[in-house]
Amino acid sequence: MKGLLARKLGMTQLFNPDGTTSAVTVLEAGPCKVLGLRTTEKDGYSAARIAFLTVKEGKLNNPQLGEFKKAGLDPHRHVVEIRNYDGLEQGQDITAEIFKAGELVDVTSTSKGKGFQGLIKRHKFSRGPESHGSMNVRQPGAIGATDAARVFKGVRMSGQMGNERSTARAYKVVRVDADRNLLMVRGGVPGAKGALVLVKESTKKVKPKGPAGKPNPRKV
Repeated sequence: MKGLLARKLGMTQLFNPDGTTSAVTVLEAGPCKVLGLRTTEKDGYSAARIAFLTVKEGKLNNPQLGEFKKAGLDPHRHVVEIRNYDGLEQGQDITAEIFKAGELVDVTSTSKGKGFQGLIKRHKFSRGPESHGSMNVRQPGAIGATDAARVFKGVRMSGQMGNERSTARAYKVVRVDADRNLLMVRGGVPGAKGALVLVKESTKKVKPKGPAGKPNPRKV
């Protein structure tokens, strides 16, 4: 498992060799520092702690600052732990070059907050009739059972939408700009411009396509 922290810069388009265009999201991928390593013998699991974006010492509390001083690194704003990330050394730099064009990655970020939303926008409910004096156009309707005398947990209702940790899987890396530490992935990733993004090697298995470019039919 390999990965790094990045910052979402925005979206643009790239021209493909055949003249078509691809919508891509541009990520400022690193450079990140390896803050520390977790080993199975000492900690019970294998992982690497990755730091991103340097910051002034006054922005961190004493425990956080002590961890960086112990590692001999400058303070960083963001730290994340990636499980099963082997082959690294403390203080090592991680750049966008760990990924190659054509690879698949999983992207994790905090989605855009959309505030308090109703059922149609939040849960894709369909509206009611608007003719013949109907008063139930965008209302939720019945939400309880006949004899339960309460509302069951988990009922889809109006509420806060977005602003939650979201992972989008199997994004294709279209281009890697090692000189500017830019990673360009096809499509839009969760989060607003400037959002912190975790990019990891994809764990999703993609089905091979048939000769006509369509997925192979499921075997029965």
